[in-house]
Amino acid sequence: MHHKRGGYSYLIRPILILIDLVILMLFSRYMVPYLANTQFYVVLVVTWLLSAYLLNFYVVYRFTKVLTIISLLIKQATLILILLYAYFGLLRISSISFRDNFKYIFVATVSIGIIKVIVYYLLRRYRSYLGGNKRRVIIIGNNKSAQQLKTFFEKRKDLGYQVLEVFSDDLTNKIKDSFDFLEKEDVDEIYCSIDEISDEIVNEYVKYADQHYSVLKFIPDSQRIFSKRLETNYYEYLPVLSIPEISLNSASNRAIKRTFDIVFSLLVIIFILSWLLPVLYILIKSESKGPLIYSHRRNGINYKEFVCYKFRSMQHENYSDLTQVKKEDHRVTKIGRFIRRTSIDELPQFFNVLFGDMSVVGPRPHMLSYTKEYAKRIDKYNFVFRHSVKPGITGMAQVKGYRGEVANNEDIVNRIKYDIFYIENWSLLLDMKIIINTVINIIRGQEKAY
Repeated sequence: MHHKRGGYSYLIRPILILIDLVILMLFSRYMVPYLANTQFYVVLVVTWLLSAYLLNFYVVYRFTKVLTIISLLIKQATLILILLYAYFGLLRISSISFRDNFKYIFVATVSIGIIKVIVYYLLRRYRSYLGGNKRRVIIIGNNKSAQQLKTFFEKRKDLGYQVLEVFSDDLTNKIKDSFDFLEKEDVDEIYCSIDEISDEIVNEYVKYADQHYSVLKFIPDSQRIFSKRLETNYYEYLPVLSIPEISLNSASNRAIKRTFDIVFSLLVIIFILSWLLPVLYILIKSESKGPLIYSHRRNGINYKEFVCYKFRSMQHENYSDLTQVKKEDHRVTKIGRFIRRTSIDELPQFFNVLFGDMSVVGPRPHMLSYTKEYAKRIDKYNFVFRHSVKPGITGMAQVKGYRGEVANNEDIVNRIKYDIFYIENWSLLLDMKIIINTVINIIRGQEKAY
């Protein structure tokens, strides 16, 4: 469970949800008493929470405008009316007065809206005059956009952003000094001018933010076309980008995917690897000296390094050469060619899945040196987004033919495109489809399976 930053401000949202539900039930008791029973209360609560989830009704930040809150209230009230009348129609309840029901939803929603706006302004006054509910931030960069953001934070004290320090290679406080500062100070949010820092430094901030539960946001250049992969928020007219909380990383979906990974990897380990391990041990060791399993370090979720396992397919002494395997590569052994062509060499990665470093399906992990190389060829926003989930043994890019050797920029660009599509459209059914396609490709054979 992630550490909650900002004191007890994380309790505001659940308290508001509880207050809203109490208001709905109280008003129903007095305005539509003929509906006020346990069954209707259950439907009302479920309908309200479902509508709130679909509309992100409670996703309101300190920089959200009042007009946005009012717009959300109108959408919420409209959707609630539609869902309630769908419920009445389903149960064939004809004694419902449209006027009474509309009046009830209207009055209840207005009351909820008044409370939301009051809380919204009370929090602003609390930040402005009492200095509470602060977000301690640092800014990395000193270009025009970064300076404008700093000015905005200092001017809008009601939003509660406290700029602790600005780091830039143009200033006394260099970018490298920011990491020492982060270790000493409690920082809630890090704002990076992404055009002033290297890919390696971006990776370091991503790692820090994940390990310390800080929020990492990016300040784009004003001339940049913003990536759809990142969430864009506007602080007045200043755009700020952040890595969105994708559905694949929600608590429920994480639990579903992790359960599937554990069950699937255990089945493979018990029913396949249990007898395949000794067979391959004899075949691999009889052809060349060296270990059965080849261990190498790769980048996982949020660039975290982990040890990835494969059946050794090359001469042991040639593993110091980290160049990609090419067609008719002299380093690959005879048995190695077979296990690489059939993807059997990847099976030990089911232990990685069991240990929690990988998933059965996801973007394929790259070797550390290639992660740096590919990051230079790809828009860094998209490359960071690709590493926001666990890597997989197989993935959408692999079943579409983008596996193995990266011969040109088109190979890695298309690989990233499919990886991002998978992340944005994940479902358990999509995982199953990719697994089935992987098996079919193994039987048919793939051009780059060498």
